[in-house]
Amino acid sequence: MADSFKSGSAIALYGRRMTRFTADRLAAAEDLVWLTARVLEQRRFEFLFSHGDADAVVAALEPYRCADGGFGYGLEPDSRGPVSQPLHTFTALSILAEVSRPVPAGVLEHLTSITTPDGGVPGVLPSLARYPHAPWMPVDDDPPGALLTTALLAGVLHGHGVEHPWLTRASEFCWNRIDALDETHPYEVQAALTFLDHVPDRSRAESAAGRLGELVRDQRLAVLDPARPEDARLAPGYAPGELHHVYDYAKTPTSLGCSWFSGAELARSLDHLAQAQEEDGGWPVRWRRWSPGAHLESRPVVTIEALSILRAHD
Repeated sequence: MADSFKSGSAIALYGRRMTRFTADRLAAAEDLVWLTARVLEQRRFEFLFSHGDADAVVAALEPYRCADGGFGYGLEPDSRGPVSQPLHTFTALSILAEVSRPVPAGVLEHLTSITTPDGGVPGVLPSLARYPHAPWMPVDDDPPGALLTTALLAGVLHGHGVEHPWLTRASEFCWNRIDALDETHPYEVQAALTFLDHVPDRSRAESAAGRLGELVRDQRLAVLDPARPEDARLAPGYAPGELHHVYDYAKTPTSLGCSWFSGAELARSLDHLAQAQEEDGGWPVRWRRWSPGAHLESRPVVTIEALSILRAHD
């Protein structure tokens, strides 16, 4: 009797909640992916939503790998060229985690080689200077370590279960920078949250996330009610309308970012994300458009992310 009750309750709950990640929404997104996506995003879409092969994703990722152990070749569409960049390497590691594949040989040695004396990884390496890149990625001849890139890389490597001297130093860099945060912006917050969601010291992570969430709310870095986007503050340098929503910080139900918002705020945000799907099946790119090719390549990426968020919460 108890088992029958649990089964019936689960079916009823499933029926109520599966209103955002729907078959029609997925089918429309699939059209967009087959029409415009790179092979990598096509393979990712197959793996995530159509029982595709993980090894095919890994094979599609391999052409973006550079000889120094990092990743480049426009893996992140907003910076081009045959040179490794930290954000490209983070993206590659995230995709490998997505398909449960290990960190490739040479990655940690590469990260060690580009790390600044304080343990941080620069946002952009000088090698990008001669290749096309978005205007918000300034190239410095001697760039400092940045919380954004270091936290992303350290977080995903903790998620992989890596133990390495580079990660020990990078983690200490992240702790120090997160503890000292005062003024911040949404992308930096999302990076810090990636670190806090995966670092092994859960008690310290929860405490730091609590303080970070207070900054997000105090500095109005999240749209709490999609009907009132004007209540959120646009960060300096962001494109008009490049506001961040609750779902940007609460991408999965297990993220520490979920604790920053009420159930109603999260539900409204997820509804808004579902409704943002456009007529061609894709989701819009919210950051500034600087290149038609980069914009075209970015749309399948943000579409897969939107579907993944909706499915995680459904």
